[in-house]
Amino acid sequence: MKDILLITPPFTQLNTPYPATAYIKGFLNTKNIAAFQMDLGIEVILELFSKIGLQSIFEYATVQFESSNDISENSERIFTLQSEYSKTIDSVIAFLQGKNPSLARQICSGNFLPEASRFSQLDDMEWAFGNMGMQDKAKHLATLYLEDLSDFIVECIDENFGFSRYAERLGRSANSFDELHQELQSEPTYIDVITLSILNDRVKSIQPKLVLISVPFPGNLYSAFRCAQFIKNNYPEINISMGGGFPNTELREIKDKRVFDFFDFITLDDGELPVELLVNHVLNSPPLEGLVEAKRTFLIENNEVTYKNNTLKHDYKQSEVGTPDYSDLCLDKYISVIEIANPMHSLWSDGRWNKLTMAHGCYWGKCTFCDISLDYIKIYEPVAAKLLVDRMEELMLQTGENGFHFVDEAAPPALMREVALEILRRDLVVTWWTNIRFEKSFTYDLCLLLKTSGCIAVSGGLEVASDRLLQLIKKGVTLEQVAKVTRNLTESGIMVHAYLMYGYPTQTIQETIDSLEMVRQLFELGVLQSGFWHQFAMTAHSPVGLDPEAFGVIPERNEITFANNDINFKDKTGINHDKFSFGLKKSLFNYMHGICFDYELQDWFDFKIPRTKIDPDYISNCLEQEQVFSLKLNAKIVWLGMNPILEIFTKSKKGNSWEMMKLFFHDKKVSFEIVLEKEKGEWLVRMLPSLSVKNQAVSTLGQLKTSYESDFEDFELFWYSKPIETLKENGLLLI
Repeated sequence: MKDILLITPPFTQLNTPYPATAYIKGFLNTKNIAAFQMDLGIEVILELFSKIGLQSIFEYATVQFESSNDISENSERIFTLQSEYSKTIDSVIAFLQGKNPSLARQICSGNFLPEASRFSQLDDMEWAFGNMGMQDKAKHLATLYLEDLSDFIVECIDENFGFSRYAERLGRSANSFDELHQELQSEPTYIDVITLSILNDRVKSIQPKLVLISVPFPGNLYSAFRCAQFIKNNYPEINISMGGGFPNTELREIKDKRVFDFFDFITLDDGELPVELLVNHVLNSPPLEGLVEAKRTFLIENNEVTYKNNTLKHDYKQSEVGTPDYSDLCLDKYISVIEIANPMHSLWSDGRWNKLTMAHGCYWGKCTFCDISLDYIKIYEPVAAKLLVDRMEELMLQTGENGFHFVDEAAPPALMREVALEILRRDLVVTWWTNIRFEKSFTYDLCLLLKTSGCIAVSGGLEVASDRLLQLIKKGVTLEQVAKVTRNLTESGIMVHAYLMYGYPTQTIQETIDSLEMVRQLFELGVLQSGFWHQFAMTAHSPVGLDPEAFGVIPERNEITFANNDINFKDKTGINHDKFSFGLKKSLFNYMHGICFDYELQDWFDFKIPRTKIDPDYISNCLEQEQVFSLKLNAKIVWLGMNPILEIFTKSKKGNSWEMMKLFFHDKKVSFEIVLEKEKGEWLVRMLPSLSVKNQAVSTLGQLKTSYESDFEDFELFWYSKPIETLKENGLLLI
């Protein structure tokens, strides 16, 4: 028995748990408050996609097949092959859980999996995934197999089903609670019945006094309400609270009292202190009449929706919230899938990632399309690098996984550097990726340090590839800067994904086409490996949403009694940006696979577009600009390599002779040597251990210069000499 039950409702991700409940459980541990957490999403998926689950689905669908003539040929095929699906499903799920790797050969043979319409894409996919290993190819084929079954469920069982969302339409821009409320008055769906059965078993065994339901996305909202409704109807003594990303952004103006027939409380923003106060209230003995002390909490008081924020206590600092705790979750049962031929998207869906945050909020906090007025963006607080790496080590012991996804709005470059140094000092073997801004701070040397520490990929917002619009967005970067940073990342071995936007207010058709040309050049030069176009959406808490007139858009306002985030609007330019969607995405798909760079941009659209005004060598010219050499004496300097093997020899010329030193270096990939005058070689050999990445104290270039000039002259000439340039190419980094 536990007093607190934490729930993530269906559905978020198949391959890894959404971290919200783990963060709260980790915090509750610091207060010695016992809690149990569950991810209903993965538990429902595993119930559905099992031999018994599929047999029940096909049995349930039999009635529809007998009574309807409106069944697609695809569903008829799957229904006919039901015995093959039932026979193979448990093995496929085990394979995707990493428990049955030898099945890959059977899956790739082409004779094992039953195939329906999703496999019609296979010709294209064979081209797109041609270089994948057998395990990854098998994962992709198994994913198509699951998507076929998903299509069957949507058509014949439950139209709201989706692997990473459920009844999402009910949560999107739901200014009124009416439609969702009406849906909740109907009988539970097939998926609901499974969900509520699992929930009921857990509530019986845990016997909680408080249930905390985290709702990250619109696609979790319906199921969250369905779970709360079930608990209220069957366990009325249990208190229920909602928190998470959806209420934080969408329910800040809630007025509809009917919502609180399902939930006793809704908390906003950082959950630690609001939850602690709710726990104190619910567990108080004797019970209190009402919630006396609260932090950012909606509830019903005096028969009215009330926002209560009366505590004098301050939110906890990032150093105080504890390490996320993933215990109770079925970590060995999550399934890795490979859905589409996008290298960054495969990171989101393939593999188990421990999720952490380097910093609360965004250190930039100026982008005009972003929710910079809300606490999760505007309150910036980094975590100390040593504490962060302590948490990484804790999670590796707890989960047995050494992969990390830092889910920052934008990871700060200086903190990334310190985290990388700390990882290397501790000799940790980790793999990690995160989201960044394309800052000029990402020099090649810094990127190489990040790569050496285990960074494999970054994603970042290029948004609109137009300097005018980047300035209007207040992105704080230029196209030239983006090109150089993506080049530095790519050349160091870090994959780069770019978020791309079209339809930003005042964007012209010419700017959309010019943006596409910029993206084409970035992919052709190989400095971008992955990208995704999305159409601009105006949110209520962004600068554009708060002052739309200033950005040339006219909002369509509705009365808000429930959710408020996405706002419909009319752009004063009158341009229909929707029509560019297909061409932008089709061109990007091809560019990501290294083809069609020679196509005219017009070829991607079935309507007339203007010619691009961008020079075909624009990005290339940006990258060819000469580097300005200057000694940055405050820059940190580290040596990633090993100590050298030394050889002294005598050099003679015109009757004169002097001693020289040859230094042999070996690293994981190459061996190389440099030659210096003996005295300078001895000085360098003395200095390299103090520059080692393993040292707690990191030297600066200025300190190195001072040391050098105590024995020799002209450090600058030495620093740019051929031997030192060779060291710079092989692990002597200025960061």
